[in-house]
Amino acid sequence: MPSATTTSDPAAEPVPAVSWSALLPAVGVSVSAVLIFGVQTAWAGHALLVASLATAYLLERSLFRDLLLIGLGIGIVSTTSVEADISWPMFVRLGLVLAAAVAVPVLVDRLVYRCEAIRFPWLTGRRWTRLQWTYVVLVPVLGFLILPVYFIRSGAYENWPAIHTASEYARFFVGVNAVGLWDELFFICVCFALLRRHFPVWLANLLQATIFVSFLWELGYREWGPALTVPFALLQGFIFTRTKSLTYVVLIHLLFDAIVYLAIVHAHDRAVFPFFLY
Repeated sequence: MPSATTTSDPAAEPVPAVSWSALLPAVGVSVSAVLIFGVQTAWAGHALLVASLATAYLLERSLFRDLLLIGLGIGIVSTTSVEADISWPMFVRLGLVLAAAVAVPVLVDRLVYRCEAIRFPWLTGRRWTRLQWTYVVLVPVLGFLILPVYFIRSGAYENWPAIHTASEYARFFVGVNAVGLWDELFFICVCFALLRRHFPVWLANLLQATIFVSFLWELGYREWGPALTVPFALLQGFIFTRTKSLTYVVLIHLLFDAIVYLAIVHAHDRAVFPFFLY
């Protein structure tokens, strides 16, 4: 996967005031994800996605180019179910689909557009602040206190399959972490970064969070899951804006997902990891 140690961030450049005509197709692209992944009416979601891209093409070509990259990612992910499934065929298929959903927009950005709008700033050269380190410690603590209550009391853990063998434990662990990494690559480095080129940070963050939460809904974060995933998606976008560090937001996500893994396994078999409070 391409990476960059960048000193200039084009997504952070000043953007014009919100154009309502430009906002319409951007909202359409985000809502298409709600229909595809959340409501699971793929035909309506794809129709809205195509209509939104066509509208952007007619209104503003630069916006169309960037929304097309997001739309390509959404379209690729929609070719398979993202509901939790750790069988070998699904494990491999979903991995390939998610990888393509990032790789294809990056390749179009680099080879067709001849641009570097999509970047992966793993190394920023900036030292993390005391507040950032405090948050690193706080995230797993919050996950420990919140996630078992959510998964067990809502019954959401049943959206993930029960695990019985060592191979399934390993696949589930790898899958949880791989999806967490992919979330930041696609939703932050692709969707959020491209939307920031056209809209204020707060608005771009709302638009990317809409796509992010829709994906997580189909993945299994249902019932009252959005009460957790909406703030998390918005906070990740905000943190990335402040730190400019993909490494940091990925670390935060993976620390949280480590507790997700432990909590779901425990929810299915209360004798495993019996240290949660709920």
